[in-house]
Amino acid sequence: MQPDVAVAAAQVLELNLRLVDIQLNTLGDGPSTGAALSKLNATPTGATPRGTDGKPDLSGMWDQQRTVDPGKPEIKAWAEAVVRERTENNAKDFPQSHCQPLGVILAPTLQRWKTVQTPALLVIIVEGELPRQVFLDGRGHPKDLNPTWMGHSIGHWDGDTLVVDTIGFNDKAWFGADSIPHTEKMHITERFHRADLGHLEVEITIEDPDTFIKPWIIKRAADLAPNDEILEYVCTENERDREHMVGK
Repeated sequence: MQPDVAVAAAQVLELNLRLVDIQLNTLGDGPSTGAALSKLNATPTGATPRGTDGKPDLSGMWDQQRTVDPGKPEIKAWAEAVVRERTENNAKDFPQSHCQPLGVILAPTLQRWKTVQTPALLVIIVEGELPRQVFLDGRGHPKDLNPTWMGHSIGHWDGDTLVVDTIGFNDKAWFGADSIPHTEKMHITERFHRADLGHLEVEITIEDPDTFIKPWIIKRAADLAPNDEILEYVCTENERDREHMVGK
């Protein structure tokens, strides 16, 4: 909302308001909101910070991830049918509309997020989402995983790039407005590279043999937002979407 004010000679105040619709599901809940606030501060410059182990330190508060290259997902017939159904019913079952998580892929594109790194563990906190733990201590994935929204993540270093391997997902998350589904066989590989103090590059490879014809690769970037902080967000105490998500 940006007021244009003109004061006449008789001191009559004329106020012209321009309203910009930035809502996603609920008024004021949109991807541009947090980003606009974050951009009030310039992205800091400097060398890539490093931990006591000499590895790049990915810790920091970050703006929403922006897509550099969306890739081109190629999906199987059953998934195409699900996309058509979700489109035709106005995406009434979109998880966030029912106070469910956005998931690993979608959440950091809509919300601010924080990383906290130690030599043995990376914690990823996305505002309003379930936290993620990325184990860096050399362990593998458990043999019998209980499917979850965030899956089970382990990481290793490839030079100055942190490679995060995640499996053990349930099949409930959506990838975004495209409404593409996935199965419990989904396997995500993320490559995090902190090019300098203020910039983070993220490459995501999504594999699911039951959904995708070939791996889907997405490239993103995020800017450090040192003057921002994670805000408390509790969906279930103010959930107003469900009654309006009636579809067709």
